[in-house]
Amino acid sequence: MPTPTLPLPPISPSHRRFARDRLQRRPLRFALWFILLLLVSGGLGLTPANSEYDEARADMVRGQFGPPRQPISHPGVLRAMAKVPRHEFVPVPLRDAAYDDRPLPIGHGQTISQPYVVAFMTEKLNPKPTDRVLEIGTGSGYQAAVLSGLVAQVYSIEIVEPLAERARRDLERLGYRNVKIRQGDGYQGWPEQAPFDAVIVTAAPDHVPQPLVDQLREGGRMIVPVGIAGDQTLYLFTKRAGELEQRAVLPVLFVPMTGPGVDKRP
Repeated sequence: MPTPTLPLPPISPSHRRFARDRLQRRPLRFALWFILLLLVSGGLGLTPANSEYDEARADMVRGQFGPPRQPISHPGVLRAMAKVPRHEFVPVPLRDAAYDDRPLPIGHGQTISQPYVVAFMTEKLNPKPTDRVLEIGTGSGYQAAVLSGLVAQVYSIEIVEPLAERARRDLERLGYRNVKIRQGDGYQGWPEQAPFDAVIVTAAPDHVPQPLVDQLREGGRMIVPVGIAGDQTLYLFTKRAGELEQRAVLPVLFVPMTGPGVDKRP
């Protein structure tokens, strides 16, 4: 029997206007974000750089996470983005571009998301120190590394075996001890470790996989891009009484979710 899927209503024009409006410049929001950045900068690692990558990472946090986009204001997320060495998670020939405001290829048809998208999704997930988080789509391991310092445990699944092995080695080498990597079909989740306080999906299915809903605890949060190439929206879900409350938060472009569990609806 095919795995049941959770239907989603069509993305309405009002949802798209909402997402666009959230990205427009608002002077007051910029002022508040800048004040916050100044207040937490002592803990962000935005001190005089001791390497070219430190300086590039500090510039990334200062320059990419405020208006005209929706500002990133979660102090823990800002600290994580300022600390995690993104250049360690991209191919060596691309390291000079590691802190640029764009996704980068990591091989096997996959990409590492642009820094703002990683920060935005992490902030919307509202990570807590006691959380056990399931990530679908390990990729390079960068998103897992960012979450590592914010939550108790990260369980991450990658369908492409060479990427899973590379991410495991890199995360171990860099000292991220609370991240477990599994090579397999992310559509099915990780039932042996469920329930999870939060689920983050970094590849786009055309519907929300029901196994991930089942493995999310009551009151848990899930963030997932849904749709086909060229028409995807990032949704934030909260599980209430066994059902998902949804909110469209941003138009996005992710690689599609693949694997035997992806159930294409007629």
